[in-house]
Amino acid sequence: MEKKRTLISDLPKSIDRNVKIQGWVQTIRDQKKMQFLILRDSTGLVQVTHERGNNEQIAQTIAQLIPESAVEVEGKVVANQKVKLGGIEVMLESFRAIGPAKEVLPIDIFGGNLSSSENRLNWRFLDLRRPQNILVFRIQTTIEQAMRSFWQKEGFIEIHSPKLMGTASESGGELFKVEYFDRKAYLAQSPQFYKQMAMTAGFEKVFEIGPVFRANPSFTSRHDTEFTSIDMEMSWIESHEDIMEFEERWLKYVLQAVKEEYGESISSVFGVKVNIPEIPFPRLTMEEALEILLREKGYKPPRETKGDLDPQGERFLTEYINKQFGHEFLFVKDYPISARPFYHMRHQEKPEITKSFDLLWKGLEITTGAQREHRYDILVEQAKEKGLSLQPLQFYLDFFKFGCPPHGGFGFGLTRMLMLLLGLENVREVTFLYRGPNRLTP
Repeated sequence: MEKKRTLISDLPKSIDRNVKIQGWVQTIRDQKKMQFLILRDSTGLVQVTHERGNNEQIAQTIAQLIPESAVEVEGKVVANQKVKLGGIEVMLESFRAIGPAKEVLPIDIFGGNLSSSENRLNWRFLDLRRPQNILVFRIQTTIEQAMRSFWQKEGFIEIHSPKLMGTASESGGELFKVEYFDRKAYLAQSPQFYKQMAMTAGFEKVFEIGPVFRANPSFTSRHDTEFTSIDMEMSWIESHEDIMEFEERWLKYVLQAVKEEYGESISSVFGVKVNIPEIPFPRLTMEEALEILLREKGYKPPRETKGDLDPQGERFLTEYINKQFGHEFLFVKDYPISARPFYHMRHQEKPEITKSFDLLWKGLEITTGAQREHRYDILVEQAKEKGLSLQPLQFYLDFFKFGCPPHGGFGFGLTRMLMLLLGLENVREVTFLYRGPNRLTP
C-alpha cells in the first residue's frame, strides 16, 4: 500500500519511524561523504541527510539538483540534538525529483537581500513560497472564518452580488468600462446597491466578501484597482450608531480569534502584538475631529477633501486618541453631505450632516459606513441635489417604492486590515496577486 505523506510539522511525532515527505529543496550542501538538504513544505523545514556511499544514483541526482525543485523523500526520522531545525533529521532512503527546477530562481527569496518589490511582484508565485507570506494567507483565512462565524451567530445571510453593472455603484468616476454585447457595462465598485436591495427583499441582515474594482490611478501604499471588499447591511436600525456598535463587537471577535490562533506567530515573524480592543471604541464627530486637529496639531485638511479627512489628518487623530485613551481605533462620524454619496441619510435637525462614519485604525481608514436613506421621495431629491441623472439610477430607486425598512451598513477593506494587523507597509504585501494602474500580470 502507498505510504501516506507526513507533513514536516508532524515529524517530531514520528521519531524512529519511516516516513514520506514532499516539498521544495530550499538549500543543498553537497559534501565529499555526505549530502544535506533542507526540505520545506507549507508547515516547516527539516534537514534530510544522505550518505553518498549508500546509493550513487541518488547521490548524482542530488548533486545535479537546482534549489527549489519539488521532491519526494522517504527515510527514517531520527533525533539529533546537533541539528538546529528542531533536533531531528530524516535519514534518506529513497528520493524522487518530482518537479525539478529548470534554472536558478530569477529572484532571491531566502537570501539576505530580497529582490525589489516590483521584481518580486513579477515573480509573485515564487515570492509566495516564503513562509511569512504563506502565514499571511493562513491569517487571512482565520479572519474570514471568524467574520463569517460572527455573522452566522447574528443571523446574517451571505449574498453574492453581480460584478457587471449597467451603472455606477458609487460615483461617476473610477469606473472600469467593459464591452457587454451591444452596450457598455461597468465593473462593480461596491455591492452597495444590491445590499440595499436585499433589505427591501426582507433579508434583514446580509454580508458579502468579494472583489470590487476602482479605476484609481493612485500609486499609494493603500490603494489597488481590484481588492476584496467586506460588506454588511442590516435592517430596522435606529441610527448609524447601531452599525458602529455592531462593527466594534464584530472586530473584537475577529481579532480575538486571530490572537488565539496566530498571536505568537505574528509576534515572532512580524514583530507585532495583536491587541484586543476595548469596546465601545472612541467616537468623534467630524466637527470635533477638525477642532482637535487645529488645536493639537495646528492642522487643517486641504480644501480639496471637501469636508473629509486626508491621510495626514487620519494619522494625527489616531495618534491623539491613542495618547489620550490608549486605543488603536477611532470612529469619526457625522460627515458633511459634500463628503458623502446621495444615499446617506441626513440628520433631520442638521440636514447638511449625514448619519455616516469612518473607522480609523492605526492611522488609516478601514471602514466607511452609514445609515441609508430608505424613503423614496427624499432619496430622489438627494440624488437630484448631487446633480445625478435619475434615468441610470431608476432600477436602484425602484427598490424603495414598495416599502423599505430603515437600514445601514459598512464596507471594510480586507487588505488594509491585514497590512495594519501585521505592521506591513503596502497592501501589495498582503494581496495574493496585486492589481494596480501598471500591473495586469501575472
